Parts: sequence; C-alpha cells; structure tokens
Amino acid sequence: MPDVRLASPQGRWTLFTTVLGSGMAMLDSTVVNVALPRIGRDLDTDLAALQWTVNAYMVTLAGLILLGGSLGDRYGRRKVFLLGVVWFAAASLLCGLAVNAVMLIAARALQGVGGALLTPGSLALIQASFHPDDRSRAVGLWSGFGGIGAAVGPFLGGWLVTGPGWRWVFLLNVPLALLCVPVALRHVPESADERAHGRFDVLGAALGALALALLTYALIEARAGSLAVALTAAAGLASALAFVRVERHRPDPMLPPGIFASRQFTAVNLVTLCVYAAFGGFFFLTALQLQVVVGYSPLAAGTALLPTTALMLLFSSRSGALADRTGPRLPLTVGPLLCAAAMLLMLRVGAGADYPTDVLPALLVMGAGMVTLVAPLTATVLASVDTARAGLASGINNAAARAAGLVAVAALPLLAGMGPDAYRSATAFDAAFDRAMPICAGTLLLGSALAFTLVRRPPPGCRHPECRTHGNVTAPPLEPDRRA
Repeated sequence: MPDVRLASPQGRWTLFTTVLGSGMAMLDSTVVNVALPRIGRDLDTDLAALQWTVNAYMVTLAGLILLGGSLGDRYGRRKVFLLGVVWFAAASLLCGLAVNAVMLIAARALQGVGGALLTPGSLALIQASFHPDDRSRAVGLWSGFGGIGAAVGPFLGGWLVTGPGWRWVFLLNVPLALLCVPVALRHVPESADERAHGRFDVLGAALGALALALLTYALIEARAGSLAVALTAAAGLASALAFVRVERHRPDPMLPPGIFASRQFTAVNLVTLCVYAAFGGFFFLTALQLQVVVGYSPLAAGTALLPTTALMLLFSSRSGALADRTGPRLPLTVGPLLCAAAMLLMLRVGAGADYPTDVLPALLVMGAGMVTLVAPLTATVLASVDTARAGLASGINNAAARAAGLVAVAALPLLAGMGPDAYRSATAFDAAFDRAMPICAGTLLLGSALAFTLVRRPPPGCRHPECRTHGNVTAPPLEPDRRA
C-alpha cells in the first residue's frame, strides 16, 4: 500500500516534482498561442506554418497519450515520467534553437511525444505514492497548482515574447527539467502495476497519430486544391478506418470499442468534441486577433486572457458541487450556450477595441461558461463507466478533446476564408475572425443540443478532486488508468 504522507518531506517533494513536470506541458499548451505572430514574423512564414506550430505538438500528444499511460504502468511510472520530462526538455531546446519553420514544426512534434509520456505519469505518480488518507488532498493540490500554471501561462508567454524573445517560451522548459529530474530521482518512489503485461498497441497508436496528421495536413493545405492534398485526405481517412479495424480485432487495444457501449460515455465524448473544438479555435484565433487587429503587445494579449482561466480555477469546485445536486445535463447544456454567447460578444473586438467594455465582457462570459461545464463534463465521463475503467475513460476523453482542438485549428481558418498571409493584415484577419466566431458558436450550440438530448444523470458524487480544481483550457484533466 502507498505510504507517503503529504506532510512529510518526501510527500512535499513528490508533489513539487509532479506539479513541475506536468506544469511544463500545461504551460506549453497556453503560452505558444501568444507567441505565434512574433514567430511568424521572425521566421518569415505563413499562416499554415503557425497552424502547424500548434498542431504538430497536438498530433503526437493526442495520438500517443493513451500509450504513454500504459508504458508507465508496465515499466515504472517514475521512469517513464522522467523519460518524458527529459524528452520534452530536449525537444523544447530544439524549438528554441529552430532556424526555420520546418525545424520548429518537427521539434514541436517531438515535444508532443514527451508530453504523452509525462502527462499521464504525473497524476499516476501521486495516486500510486500517497497514503490513501492524503491522496485526495494531494490530487487537489496538484490540480490547483496546475491550474495556477495554466492561468499565468498566457501572461508569462507574453512577457517572454516581449522581453527575452519567443524562443524563451520553449527554452524555459530546460531549467525546469534540470530541477525536476534530480528531485524525482531522490524523493519520488518508483511504482508499477504488477498486473500490467508487456503487450502494447503500438500499431493502433501509430495509425491514430498518422490519421490525425494526414487529415490535419489536408485541412491546412486544402486551399491549394492540389492532387497531393486529395491523396493525403484519402490516406488519412484510410488510416482512420484501419485504426478502427485494428482496435476492434486486437486482444489488447489502446482504445477498446466496448467502452462505447455506455451511451452516456459516448454522449459526453460527443459533447467534448464540440466544446473543445470551439475552445481550440477560439484561443488560437483570439491570441492573434488581439495582437494583429487590436494592436496589443504579446504581454498585453497574454494578460488580457487571464480572466477566463482564473475564473475556472476559482469556481470549478462550486460548479462541480452544484452539478452533483442538479445532474450533469443542466450544466452541460447551459455551459456551451454561455461560451457561444461569449464568442458572439468577441465580434465587438476589432480595431480600436476598448478592453473594459469590449474584450473583458466576452472573456468573463467565456470563463463563466467554462466554469459551468468543464468540471461536470469530466465527472460525468468518469461516472459513466465502471470504476476500474475510469482511467481509460479519462484518457479517451482527454485525447478526444486534444484531437478536436487540433482539427479546429486546422479547419477553422479554411472555413473562415483566411489566406496564407491573413495574419499580416489587420483588415483581412479581422474580417476572417468575424466569420470564424459564429462557426465556433454554432459548434457549441450543437454540443449544447447533444447534451440536452443525450446526457442522463449518473450516480451522485464525484470522488475525483482533479475534476473540480482545474485551470487548463485545452483539455480535461486526466485520471490514471487502473486496468488489469
């Protein structure tokens, strides 16, 4: 039985290490958007390269995150977590040293591999190390500190871009890793699942990541209308079908089809796809809109986005408690409606926009909508399956959210008619942004309708503190997998 107590020096160092490791990945998911305009100018690249700067990371992370958790269970959670930290830091160094867009995109894809190794392991280490009496509080602290990191991420990113330069958005991870690794080796106990076997669905993971990459490429390059794009799209669809076939016939699939026999689980994941697609598009384009059109510096743009995550961090626990009493259908219906209203309010944010009267109201409504829906969404996912499969359900939900976000970043500029150089022209980008926000709002309305129609009330009570103290706007929190 795990016996590390939270009040002990080992307990505090274990918590510190896991917060630091997961914080690297969480910060990275929130700071990069703020740096995109400066990256584009310094590397003299087009909008497609900026989309790939975001999506190369998301493709490998979403495709491999379920596999990363399984590797930790089999070979040792601390070992795989530290491998992820070192890998992530090395890839971050390559990002910071990138001399062109191709090198940056390749390094971002490598970063996603590191993120897939360290992200599941962070919470799994806490669950496997702490005494049961302290585990809930440790998870709450881990999630709360992670939320603080997510909240300050855009501000920190803006400060780095304005000051030392955008490369430090990535280089910052190197000293964090140099601090994290020796502390973990000295203080964090190793753990593994004795029931875990050595069979891993590498083929399924590879096909899933390949399908995401090919379809993302086809969406980003669709403006060209070339034969290569059509062939890539066809290959992406073929890879997706092959992934489904492989998962249905393998004895130990990464994504067991049987878990979707739960109608509640399927319904909540459909809502997740809609909600996080809208969020991905919103945060990608809003960081650009504030700088390209409104004229904010990277620091001002990052600071402007703080209210949304701060509201999530402050009020998620109350939202989760309220959802326990009302059931999930109400918050999962109302939350997307509030977020859709926020995106329509963003139509007021153009050249000469005033922060208190134009920008802040939209971000406050956005934060209120996210507060309303994010904690109940995660709690409902975990409650929709047997306790033994909660980790698998959480991993699937997390991967679905990330995949939805990357598809949105790829597709939304195409649907909104953004040209390759749109971010260089305030007028062109503003017009496309005004077309994109209603598309995001419509996606949220679809999510709200799905929740109202399909989501039912699960058994009351959420025993997962990470659901309620959560500030990451790009994906739901993860629960460790405890499958045999």
